[in-house]
Amino acid sequence: MSQIDETVPVSDPAKTTTTPPPAPYRPLRIWPAIVLLVLMVVFRNIAEWWENAPSMIWAAVAFGPALCSILLLFWWGIASRASGREKLVGFAWIILALVVCVALLHPTMLGPAITVMTIPMGIGAFAFAAVLLSRWLSFQRTLFACLLATIGFGVSDFYRSPSGMWGNFAIDLESRFSPTSEERLANRDSGTDLETATGDSIDQELLSPEWPGFRGPNRDGIEHGTVLPETVSASDIKEIWRIPVGPGWASFAVAGNLLFTQEQRGQEETIVCYAADSGKEVWFKAVPGRFDDPLGGPGPRATPTLAGGSLYAMGALGDLMKLDPKSGNELWHVDIKEVSGASVPMWGFAASPLVTNDVVIVYAGAKEDKGLLAFDVNHGELKWSAPCGEFCYSSAQLARVLDEELILMTSNTGIDFYQPSTGEVTFHYEWPHEGYRADQPAIVDEPSIIIPTGMGTGTRRINLSKSDEGEITAEEVWTTLNMKPDFNDVVIDDGYLYGFDNTIYACL
Repeated sequence: MSQIDETVPVSDPAKTTTTPPPAPYRPLRIWPAIVLLVLMVVFRNIAEWWENAPSMIWAAVAFGPALCSILLLFWWGIASRASGREKLVGFAWIILALVVCVALLHPTMLGPAITVMTIPMGIGAFAFAAVLLSRWLSFQRTLFACLLATIGFGVSDFYRSPSGMWGNFAIDLESRFSPTSEERLANRDSGTDLETATGDSIDQELLSPEWPGFRGPNRDGIEHGTVLPETVSASDIKEIWRIPVGPGWASFAVAGNLLFTQEQRGQEETIVCYAADSGKEVWFKAVPGRFDDPLGGPGPRATPTLAGGSLYAMGALGDLMKLDPKSGNELWHVDIKEVSGASVPMWGFAASPLVTNDVVIVYAGAKEDKGLLAFDVNHGELKWSAPCGEFCYSSAQLARVLDEELILMTSNTGIDFYQPSTGEVTFHYEWPHEGYRADQPAIVDEPSIIIPTGMGTGTRRINLSKSDEGEITAEEVWTTLNMKPDFNDVVIDDGYLYGFDNTIYACL
């Protein structure tokens, strides 16, 4: 009978291996975050670096940083090697900090500023801290990243954007704790000058104004007759007066000692008359309403027009008025939204009234034949309407073309030529632009016209001709991407064209 060996073998301690528990924190994988942070900077500046950048590049400027922010969140949750606890706390903190900071934003910062500034700065700061402390094997690296994200988000809370966003998607910023232009206006003590509008010569000055409205008598931005010194030093220029005014985009109409403009004052759009020699207010006419856009800021967009001894003004919400320029008394008032069925455009009604042939003409942008409207100057009744492009911030312009007075109007579809008395479309030149047109056509040598256009399309010169049967045709002379004025009008003088090529002042 055999004996069973019940001895239990003992393992050799020298050969025993122990698997250590996994470390709770590992070095972060940082290269995706670095790539996305670099792309943030590239997207924000690429249009400034890229000559003649197409419209898709400008879309990258607007939305690229926000897209990179979203991808950084994916990196943190999927590819960063952060621990589960770090990921959860990081996500929760970012969401909470963003919600709190947005809730505290000044109202003018709500909108595009959030995607262009607030979100990229907060999430970008979080990712930057995570990259910087990627080798710090402690939960404190996540807390530090959360703290930096809070600071990044919170920077926006200390600012307001009084004028909205510029054409290159740069945000106009000022401290939210400094007085606004409207607060400064409310505290203004410049006095009034009612006598300015009652002089013996005022009627004649109003009938023959030096500068009747938007861009002058011909809407070409050229002052005829004034001779300036060829050289001017700083000591030659003396400030006479300075006053705060309400926000808006209006320029001035000038007749003698009277200056006419439009501005926002709280919840009212106002047409204002100032004395040119003193800056004192002569009168103002208030209309309830406030248009305030995150991109363009608050206030009226158009410039009042002097014609026939009367003043015509167009508000950003569609109020077209005729006023007595000596007192500001309203003579008639129409709402072009009701007349045309148009809604307020994205950036407000911006057409400065054009007065000719006893009608006042403004752009409405409604469909079918309610694009351009002409109202009787005496009673404000609609005299005619005509089709026009549906995306435009230009103003109607009267010009002599092929020995005929025609109304010129640019839009997203090209440029139209109208009969002033009937609104009949004499000729349409097709040159579509993706987006709005806001510039005025420029007359070179009749019948040659320059059509300024913004980013991605550029500027074109065309020559017009008329057949024996009266049919108008157009020939393209040149098109250039070296002049992209967007919404800064060009000026032509002595064979040269001056204007803005995006942000660069240029001459062709």
